[in-house]
Amino acid sequence: MALIAGLRLLLVKAELRAILWRMLALLLVLMVAISGATFWLVDYVGALWIPEGDAWYWQLLSWLAGALALVLAMICGAVSFVMFGSAVSAPWLEELAARTEAMSGQVVREQHIGWMQLITESLANSVRPLFGLLAWGAAALLFFWLPPVATALWTYGGIRFLSYELIDTPASRRGWDFNTRKQKLAERRWFYVGFAGSAMALMLVPVLNLLVIPAAVVGMSREYQRIM
Repeated sequence: MALIAGLRLLLVKAELRAILWRMLALLLVLMVAISGATFWLVDYVGALWIPEGDAWYWQLLSWLAGALALVLAMICGAVSFVMFGSAVSAPWLEELAARTEAMSGQVVREQHIGWMQLITESLANSVRPLFGLLAWGAAALLFFWLPPVATALWTYGGIRFLSYELIDTPASRRGWDFNTRKQKLAERRWFYVGFAGSAMALMLVPVLNLLVIPAAVVGMSREYQRIM
């Protein structure tokens, strides 16, 4: 699995760990801020979804609604963290990708790009996938009062968004525009669904969630070098 392979390389290789330590503090600050917003969202959505009453099934419905509100809010947090975390750490991710490529003896793009340009490019590359995410969010809102359906739609939308977002650095280094990325994702649909789904799951695990973005860049840089 590309993500697990990337995580292993990130922790084992000293030249990759050196970059990881430089970006961890910034990712931690961002994670703390987004976690606060996530917990607020859990309370807000839970208050809307949790039913009132004293019937025998009330407790079960309350637990289910609370659990679904938690999942939905955590997915929102994961998506936000990956989007903003990828942007603010873009220069380090670029260096991670270059060093991973160098391990296989082939660097795809020399690093002659400024930090602000890398950050701007990362945000720009998020725009069109973000429109897709918003479309899935709109579909989830249509079924807002059916919590299982709304959560399922939002989860799938989040996984699709992460499929684009987590390959941004290695894809940009290869000069792939949005249409090329869309084609690549369609060609290996289930690989990318598994990749992004695994990333989504790890984003829900404290501490490990800080490693998801750099591990994804390392893993996909290695994967693209392997299949070239």
